Amino acid sequence: MNDQYPPHQPTKMKEISSSEFENEVLAGGKVVLDFYSTECPPCEAVAPKFEGLAKLYGNDIKFVKMFRQQNKPLAEKLGVKSSPTLLFFDKGVQVAETLTGGIKRSDIIHQLDRMLTDERVKEIKKDIIPTVSEFDVLILGAGPGGLTAGLYLCQSKVNTVLIDIALPGGHVSTTHEVSNYPGFIDPQPGYLLSHNMSEQTKLCGTIYKVAVDVSKIDLEKKEVVVDEFETIRAKKIIIATGTSPNLMGIAGERELKGKGISYCATCDAKYYGDKEVVVIGGGNSAVEEADFISRFAGKITMVHQFDAFTANKQAQEKLFANPKISVLFEHEPRSFAREGDKIITEVENLKTKTKTKLESDGVFVFIGMKPNIDLFMDKLELDNWGYIKTNEDMQTSMPDVYAVGDVISKKYRQITTAVADGTIAAIAIAKELS
Repeated sequence: MNDQYPPHQPTKMKEISSSEFENEVLAGGKVVLDFYSTECPPCEAVAPKFEGLAKLYGNDIKFVKMFRQQNKPLAEKLGVKSSPTLLFFDKGVQVAETLTGGIKRSDIIHQLDRMLTDERVKEIKKDIIPTVSEFDVLILGAGPGGLTAGLYLCQSKVNTVLIDIALPGGHVSTTHEVSNYPGFIDPQPGYLLSHNMSEQTKLCGTIYKVAVDVSKIDLEKKEVVVDEFETIRAKKIIIATGTSPNLMGIAGERELKGKGISYCATCDAKYYGDKEVVVIGGGNSAVEEADFISRFAGKITMVHQFDAFTANKQAQEKLFANPKISVLFEHEPRSFAREGDKIITEVENLKTKTKTKLESDGVFVFIGMKPNIDLFMDKLELDNWGYIKTNEDMQTSMPDVYAVGDVISKKYRQITTAVADGTIAAIAIAKELS
């Protein structure tokens, strides 16, 4: 991903601790500070973007990183509630917009550009060299479906590139435990299962371009632009872009996203040791993640709109036996607000219509997913819920464009069904190209 940067530029980035904050940041002129965590896929995804931009902007802006888990008091003092979080400083004063969660490279660039003059920005960017590369197959998305397609195509000697805005693994990488993947007697950590899938595909020879921004997708031309400067062309495309968490769309949610409201238990649960948390949802994700959060939090209140959970029975039994967790059935959140260090969640009893306020240190939202189709939604035939329609070979309504995994229209969305989709698409494509 970094081949568009001037080759002579060394990385200008430094790891610091709280004791160095005053000298390195407050007295450091123009500074961007990355608070990161371990076991945090979004942190791992932003790291190469941060490093690449440090090469580009490092003569004008200082790039520093801080390990959030070892510097909790300072992180809390600065209002850091989610990992990763990027803070921008100029002469000791915080400037620009705080960035959290799944941070895009273009968003970081926008904030960095605001800290410099227009003339200096133009001078910095003049050395960026646009590139073009060509492949037989381009896979958009590195979850289980995309990784499996990449593996089968590579083994068929098909020149394949795999592109993802994050690191490989998809949602599996943020799932703390997978108990129903065939071949494993014991439950597997999600990050380990996704890591092994990724390594298998990479070692075969599939080219990876991950943790990049996808700037443009042209399905007709079979062309994708990443990081605004690299154009990638192919004979066929497999869409494996998966899904993203649904937002509730209520007052205060967007303002507090990453600032007390989280959608990733693996990323943020560890920061709620002995604290109170609200979990919203009642499906498999909500129930299983609430149990995981309870390893850290002292008290959890679950809010679910129906009179019973829809999660699998085994997960429900485990949750109901957990003394840290209580449930408000037939309730829905109506708004979020911050009062001091607390998040106030206003919920409505759907039977009585009365409203009450829940005070907590943080909120986790797990209310289902939506397909990631924004860059091509008007180009393909979709079902009533916005998922891509395919035939039995995973072909879409557009020639030479396939789709696999959670983004397609189907009854069940599991790791195993995504793997099957990727297998089918890859075999069909390999036969066509042979």
